[in-house]
Amino acid sequence: MKKTERINLIMRYINNRAHFTIAEIQREFKISRATAIRDINEIQAMGFPLTTEVGRGGGYHVLQNQYLPAVRFTPDELKAIFISFIASKNSQLPYLHNRRSITEKLIGIASQTQQDELIELNRILLFENTNPANPNLLELDDAAPPELNQLISLAVRDRHLRLTYELSPGWPQLMDVFLLHIFNSNAQWLAEVYDFDTDEFRYLPVEMLRDSAISEQKMPCSEQEIMNKKRLRTRESNLVVKLDATGIRRFKRMHPPGIILSLTGMFQSSGIFHVQLDVSDAEALEYYADWLLFLGKGVEFERIPDELRRILEERFAKLTFP
Repeated sequence: MKKTERINLIMRYINNRAHFTIAEIQREFKISRATAIRDINEIQAMGFPLTTEVGRGGGYHVLQNQYLPAVRFTPDELKAIFISFIASKNSQLPYLHNRRSITEKLIGIASQTQQDELIELNRILLFENTNPANPNLLELDDAAPPELNQLISLAVRDRHLRLTYELSPGWPQLMDVFLLHIFNSNAQWLAEVYDFDTDEFRYLPVEMLRDSAISEQKMPCSEQEIMNKKRLRTRESNLVVKLDATGIRRFKRMHPPGIILSLTGMFQSSGIFHVQLDVSDAEALEYYADWLLFLGKGVEFERIPDELRRILEERFAKLTFP
C-alpha cells in the first residue's frame, strides 16, 4: 500500500474516534510502531486537531467540536488552491463571500509552517488584478453582479429559463430561453442563450437581467436540436479567420464573446475561428475591424464579408507615416 493511500485510510479510521492509540493503528493497518508514529506525526503537521496523552494508557485524542477533513491536502496541493484564490481577486467572481470563507478554512487546516508559507505567498505573488501597493485590497468591482448567483443557482437545476432583460431602464423584455453558457469576457459576465421567440442565439449582459426563473412553458425544441442549429450556423459563418502564434496569444488576451478558437497546429502555433456577422450593424463591423487589426499581421482571411473588407482597406489607406 502506498504511503499516501495509507495515510488517507488512517485519517478515515481516526475520524470517527474520540481516542486511539499507536498500537491500534499498528494492528489495524499491519504496520510497524515506527511507521505508525511517523504517519500520525505527519497528520498532526498538517494541522489536524489531535492532542497527545502521555502515560501507560495514553494515546491520541481528537479535540472536541472539531473533526478531521474527509480529504487530505499535500503541502503543494494546499499552495495550488490558495494561489488560485489570490489569483482570482478583483475578477468579479460569483459567490465572493464563500470564496473568502473557504480561504479562511484552508488556512485553518494548515500547520503553522504551512500558514507562514501561504502568508508569504500572498506577499510575493502579484497577479494581473492585484494592487501592488496593497495585495490584500479587494477593489469595489470585485463582486460579481448580484444577478449572477441567482442565474447560476437556477441553471444547475434547469436551463430552460424565463428571463427579464432590461436593456434600458424601464423597458423590460420578457424572454423564454435555453441557457447555453455563462462566461466572463472582457471583465463582463454574459449569458449565452437561445431565444425561442426570435430563433436567435444571443449574448446578454448578466447585470441587465431581472427576476430570472425556471420557465413553466414547454420547450419548443430539444437541447439536441438547439445545438444542431448552432453548429449549422457556425458552418455558415461569413467571417472565417486563421491565426498564427502571435494572433493566438492576442486572441487569448481579448476577443468578442462567443467566439471559439480551434487550434490547428502543433504547440498552439496556428488556429481558426468562425463568426456570423450582421453586416447591417455598422458599430459591430467597426469593432471587429479594430479587433482584427489588434490580432496582428499574421491574420489570414478564408472568408470575409465585403462590408468588413472595405472598412479594413479604408483603415490602411488612412495610415500616414513620417
